[in-house]
Amino acid sequence: MANAEVVFIGEIHNDPTAHSVELQLLQKAHARYGAASGKSADRKVTLALEMFERDVQLVLDEYLAGSITERHFLAGSRPWNNYAADYRPLVEYARAHALTVVAANAPERYVNRVARLGRDSLQTLLPTARAWLAPLPYGTASPAYANKFRQAMGEGLQGVAAHGNPFLLDAQALRDATMAHSIAAQFQDGQRPLVLHVNGNFHSQGGLGTPEQLRALRRQARSIVVTIIPAAMAPPIEAERLRELGDFVIIT
Repeated sequence: MANAEVVFIGEIHNDPTAHSVELQLLQKAHARYGAASGKSADRKVTLALEMFERDVQLVLDEYLAGSITERHFLAGSRPWNNYAADYRPLVEYARAHALTVVAANAPERYVNRVARLGRDSLQTLLPTARAWLAPLPYGTASPAYANKFRQAMGEGLQGVAAHGNPFLLDAQALRDATMAHSIAAQFQDGQRPLVLHVNGNFHSQGGLGTPEQLRALRRQARSIVVTIIPAAMAPPIEAERLRELGDFVIIT
């Protein structure tokens, strides 16, 4: 982490061990590089989450600042169903230590719009709505990422268009581009923060997806990809196979 600005932490969302590892990484990063270290380093440890959409950032900030109760925070922020068990410890640690938490993802209603109508349909949104997304036109998926997406969807070389929907990949790319833009926005005024971004591992595995979109926005930002995968889903423990998944691979 000393030589990186962004740490992508990819998880399987229902893996409780992964969530425990994420909390440990946040705590140790804060202890080493943040105010908890007692050093005068100019690094600001920031937590970014796929699990919150950008239009709830104000509600999240209000809760972190102690302006609203947790009940109102949960009512206004559309948390995932597994928030209490799996992501609340991260948010509560950040709250207790005055760390910034970034609601990084694109609002699902606009992702759904792209999936139904295509990326150009976003142009008709009000400017206030487009502000919650990566700047338009947002980045397209790389050929490698597109191929991975189609394989995951069980498609052949014809892609998702074979089933009558050519827009699913662009909808996925909107998530990646918006999360990358949310991360890039943390690098302002010459600051060099350390951003820990938690996402489903499809978004970052092998450095594809969100890391690619971040490189397009901020080429100088150095990143580490950590992929956390249950043993039942892991490939054989061979260096060459594991290297395809990330810089660090944690098998739970």
